Amino acid sequence: MKLKDFKMPKLKLKFKKMRINIPEEIENIDYSKEAKKNQKKRTKPYEDKTNYKTVKEFFFKTVKEHPGNPCILEKPGHKEDYKVTTYQEFYDDVVGLGTALIEVLKLKDKRVMIIGETQYDWYVSYMAMLCGVGLVVPTDKELPVNEIENIAKRSKVSAIIYSPKKEDDIEKVKSSLPDVEYYIEMKSDDGLSKDEVGIKNLIKLGKAIVNGGNKNFEKIKVNPDEFRILFWTSGTTSNSKGVMLSNRNLAENINAVSAYVKVYPTDRFFSVLPLHHCYESTIGFLLPMAYGSSIAICEGLRYVAQNMQEAKPTAMLAVPLLIESLYKKINEKIVKNKKDKLVNSMMQFTNALKSVGIDVKRKVFKEIYDNLGGELRIIVSAAAPIDKKVGEWVQDLGIGFLQGYGLTETAPISALTPEYEPSVGSVGRAIVQADIKVKNPNENGEGEILIKSPTLMLGYYEMPEETAKVIDKDGYFNSGDIGYIDEKGFIYLTGRSKNVIVTQNGKNVYPEEIEMLLEKVDEIKEVFVYGKAPEANSKKDDKELIITAKVVPNYDKIKEIHDIDKDDEDKVYDIIWNKIKEVNKKLTSYKAIKSLEIKEGEFEKTSTMKIKRYKEINKDKDGKEGK
Repeated sequence: MKLKDFKMPKLKLKFKKMRINIPEEIENIDYSKEAKKNQKKRTKPYEDKTNYKTVKEFFFKTVKEHPGNPCILEKPGHKEDYKVTTYQEFYDDVVGLGTALIEVLKLKDKRVMIIGETQYDWYVSYMAMLCGVGLVVPTDKELPVNEIENIAKRSKVSAIIYSPKKEDDIEKVKSSLPDVEYYIEMKSDDGLSKDEVGIKNLIKLGKAIVNGGNKNFEKIKVNPDEFRILFWTSGTTSNSKGVMLSNRNLAENINAVSAYVKVYPTDRFFSVLPLHHCYESTIGFLLPMAYGSSIAICEGLRYVAQNMQEAKPTAMLAVPLLIESLYKKINEKIVKNKKDKLVNSMMQFTNALKSVGIDVKRKVFKEIYDNLGGELRIIVSAAAPIDKKVGEWVQDLGIGFLQGYGLTETAPISALTPEYEPSVGSVGRAIVQADIKVKNPNENGEGEILIKSPTLMLGYYEMPEETAKVIDKDGYFNSGDIGYIDEKGFIYLTGRSKNVIVTQNGKNVYPEEIEMLLEKVDEIKEVFVYGKAPEANSKKDDKELIITAKVVPNYDKIKEIHDIDKDDEDKVYDIIWNKIKEVNKKLTSYKAIKSLEIKEGEFEKTSTMKIKRYKEINKDKDGKEGK
C-alpha cells in the first residue's frame, strides 16, 4: 500500500561516555570458568520445535503458563516510566474486547480494519480478531484519506478500529463508507452512540458479559486454514494486491523460528517497526506471545537509544537502515572518545578466545551493551540487504546477528539464520517446513528463488489470475528475488528480477549489488541505481541503457572531509563522481556506472525503509552524465 514520504529522522542517541577500560575487564575474567560454559557446537535444528496450528492455541497456552509475566510495556508519556501489563491482564482485555465485538456489536465473522500507531489497543484488537472474531485488515497509518477509503471498500470492512491521531482522516471517509457499521476509537472510553464507540468502553462491557457467565468468545474454535487476515502489499491503491493469510500461516512462523532460535519467557522484544507490516506483527508480536516474552514499545525512531536504555530489551527486529544508523552513531562516539583502535583490537582478541570456547565479549564491551540497554542478545535484520561489515560488527560485539527472508506472501518467514550457525551475508536457510530452490540457474547458480512453504499465502484477494502467475502448479511461489543457494543450504540474494538491468550484450546487472558498494562511501547518504534510456539526440545506441546512480549526498560529511559547502554544486558533483569512479574499479566493465544524478531531499520509502524504485524511475532525470 502506498505511503507518504518516509524520512529517517536523526536518531537521538544519548550515549553515556564510553571509557571502555578493556585491560581492566580482561584482568578480572575467570577464563577457566568461562571455558566451562562452552558447549559442543550444534549443527542441526532444535528437536523441540513447536507444532502450533493457530494463534489462539499458543496464546491461550502462554497465558495459562505465564499469567504474571510482563506482556506489553508502553510509556503513558514521554517523561514517564514504562507501564507494564501482565499476560493475564492482556488476556482479560482481549477476551473482553472479543466478547463485546461479538455480543454487543454483532461483528462475528465480519471484517475489521485496524489503523494507527503501535500501541496497546492495537495489540488487543489484533489478538481479539485472530482468536475468533472475524477477518482482520491491518492498515498502514500513513495512507492518505483516499487510500484509506479505497482499502476499506475493497476489503469490505464492517468496522474500523482507529487511533485518536487518525480521527480527522476517519471523519473524512465516513460519508463514503455506508457499509461500515462501527467506528471504534483506541484509548477512548466513550459509550456507544450510533456508529461510534470507545474501545475501553467495549472492553469493559465485554468483561461484564464474561463475568456474567458468557464464555462464547473463549469457546470459539478457530479454523486454521480459513482466510482470516488480509495484508495489502506496497503499491498504489489501484495496483496493490491483497494477501490472504490464515491462522496456520502465522502459527507456522512460530514453529519455524522454534527450530532455529531459542526464545525464552525472560526475553524482551523491542518494537520499533510499524505493526501493520507482516514482519513486525508476526515476529515482533505473535512470536513473543508464544513464549511468554514481553514487548516494549518504542516511542518512535527519534527515541530508539533512549527507549532501549529504559526498556532493556534482549531482542530487536529491525531493517538494515536502522541497524546501520546505530552502527554509525556508536562508532562515531567510540572514535570521538579515541577508543576505536582499542575496540578493534579487542574484537580480534575476543574473537580468538571465542574460537576456543571462551566468550567474554559481554564483559569486555559492557559499556557498549549498556548504551543499548545492557541485555541485548539478538538483532534480526530483514526486508532489505545489509552491508556485511555491519552484520559482522554486531557479531564481533557478541550480539547474535540473524537475518530473515520472506515476503508478505510468505507471512513473512521462508528462511532464517540458525542462531547456532550464523552466516553473515546470507539471508539464512529455508525454514524446516519449507522447500526453496532456484529456477533456471545461470552459470553462477543464480536464478529466481522459488518457495514452497506452509507459511505461503492462500492467494491474492479477488485476483485469481495474479495468484496463478506467481504460484505454479506444483505449489511453488515465484518470489521475484534473484539469488543462489550454497552447498550448506544458505540463501544469498543478488537482486530483484523486476529491477534487473539487461545490457545490449544480454548481461544482467542487479542494482542492489552496486548500491551496496556505494552505500559504503562516506560522502553518499542514499543511492539508487537504475538503467536510464539515452536521450533522443544521444550518439549512443538507443537500445543500450545507461547504468545511472541517483545520489543524495551526505553534505555534513562532504563539509567535514572536503570543506565544501552544499551550495557549491559543481564541486559536490565532482567529489561524488570521483568516488563512483573508485567503486567502478571494483566492478566488471559492463556493471560500471556511466551516469550520475544528484538528488535533493531523501527518496520516498516504504514502511520498511526501502526506496520506491518505480517512483524514482518515473520522475524527471535532469542529472549530469559522467565523463
